[in-house]
Amino acid sequence: MLQAVTKRVVLYRQVAEQLVEQIQSSVWSVGDNLPSENQLATDFHVSRQTVRQALQFLQENGYIYRHQGAATKVISTSQPRKFSQSFNSLGEILNYPRNTYRESHIEEYVECDQDLQKILQAPIGSAWYHIGAIRLEEETNIKLAWTDIYILQKFAKLTQMKDHSREMVYSQIEKHFGVSIAHADVEISSSRLAQKHAELLGVPTGSSSLVVLRRYFDQEGNPFEISMTHHPENRYTFKMNLRSSHQIN
Repeated sequence: MLQAVTKRVVLYRQVAEQLVEQIQSSVWSVGDNLPSENQLATDFHVSRQTVRQALQFLQENGYIYRHQGAATKVISTSQPRKFSQSFNSLGEILNYPRNTYRESHIEEYVECDQDLQKILQAPIGSAWYHIGAIRLEEETNIKLAWTDIYILQKFAKLTQMKDHSREMVYSQIEKHFGVSIAHADVEISSSRLAQKHAELLGVPTGSSSLVVLRRYFDQEGNPFEISMTHHPENRYTFKMNLRSSHQIN
């Protein structure tokens, strides 16, 4: 039975802790809907605002999923592990840690159309090879992200090479085809996960995601690889440490 909350100090945290206890003791199982805000406010003898803050805390820590107009759903009985990566140089942004790998779900030849051109920034009609894969952490098999990789068709055979799933694709192209990166563009934005990607990552459709778009260009300024990676919330954190090259007096 829910306990009434009487103290005013960090009230929503007390409510949140009790809700977590209820979830972990199977009062609500994964997939169940929580009671309405009004019902929870009555059960805890607190305001709806306090309940909202408590639910927001649970969502930020990966226990529940909330969407306007829909019931609040339990998605985990424990706080998901967050996977962090720190960057100390621009080059490190182009790589993932060595203890991750790709699991390919799509390998196909495609032609750049008007929709793809917005991503590839390549001529319409140009020939590409598409790799769709999940990136996982080696020890835990946590699904960190979904990534769509587009490479020129002449590089397609690298998918058959040893350690393809563990090496960055641009690195394999440099190693086996002699194409070197002249420069790379990186764009970071946010988006909602489509149903097909959400199901593969084991999160609700429409979940927030961090999108990292990388474009790799050769010495002539032509793109030879483009990747778009969707990281669901609470699965991955990008960190960068920037240091001054001189002391400021």
